[in-house]
Amino acid sequence: MRILGIETSCDETSAAVVEDGRSILSNVVASQIDLHQKYGGIVPEVASRKHVELILPVIQEALDEAGCRLEEIDAVAVINRPGLIGALIVGVSAAKAIACALDKPLIAVHHLAGHIYANFLADPDIEFPFVCLVVSGGHSDIVYMPEHGTYRILGRTRDDAAGEAFDKCARAMGLGYPGGPIIDKLAEKGNPQAIKFPRANLGGSLDFSFSGLKTAVIRFVARDAGATSIEDVAASFQQAVVDVLVENTLKAARDKAVRRVLIAGGVAANSALRRLMRERAESLGIAVSAPPPGLCTDNAAMAAAAAHFNYEEGVKDGPRMDTFATEALGEREGMSRL
Repeated sequence: MRILGIETSCDETSAAVVEDGRSILSNVVASQIDLHQKYGGIVPEVASRKHVELILPVIQEALDEAGCRLEEIDAVAVINRPGLIGALIVGVSAAKAIACALDKPLIAVHHLAGHIYANFLADPDIEFPFVCLVVSGGHSDIVYMPEHGTYRILGRTRDDAAGEAFDKCARAMGLGYPGGPIIDKLAEKGNPQAIKFPRANLGGSLDFSFSGLKTAVIRFVARDAGATSIEDVAASFQQAVVDVLVENTLKAARDKAVRRVLIAGGVAANSALRRLMRERAESLGIAVSAPPPGLCTDNAAMAAAAAHFNYEEGVKDGPRMDTFATEALGEREGMSRL
């Protein structure tokens, strides 16, 4: 089964063709990073207009790379939530038009579910149940999945997400945008123990809080006035983020007695996070899966992969399918749907 995936939730215009939920035939990503760097972050209206310009050429390129015609696609998948609403509408409109014109099934995919299923593209042997740490630009969630399509939230950020903290602290350090990759590279040459930045302890909860850390970094940079090397500041900040992400995720894995942990989302490309998660998980006898960095950031292959398993479970959406700027993934354990 070949699914055409479309992703335009933020600043990447992407289309992909994935076969049977695991084999990538093509995965085209047109990034807008250069366009937004001068603003220090994503400008939603600029992103939406660029998606309009790129969406059809990107879809055609994905089909060409996959060596198939549009008529040979079995279904169309699209990220329809959450994200920048104007950006999402571009991809959803294209997906609806294609599905309606060709009378093909249309499958809506939650952005965070897409990130989780990027792991299935990289590791065909993943089995349930597992715990997944989803860390993207605006999200830091710990998700328990006992089976396909069931998402139970064990922890999430109460304020800034990890990706937001990276970007905001990078801006305070004068490093530019996007902050995550820049800090990761600088941290390789720094001492992660040079500065004792705070780690939030939320009293037995698996939730995260990075606002206090962000404030501590901003105040340190202003007070230090360049006396400490930027590599040491980057390494110390990154270690403070990674320590909490790993600690809470492995607590969740122990609580659920799972033998596998997944990492997903843009921040999952962070080298320190991947290294520390594997080191500490190995000591507990827990396996760790993470997509290659190219599948951690936003891409359409992850949407097509998630859609395949949704389709197998009988999930399909019609042309009246809506688009949402915000929507939680699944239910929080012990609480009503958020």
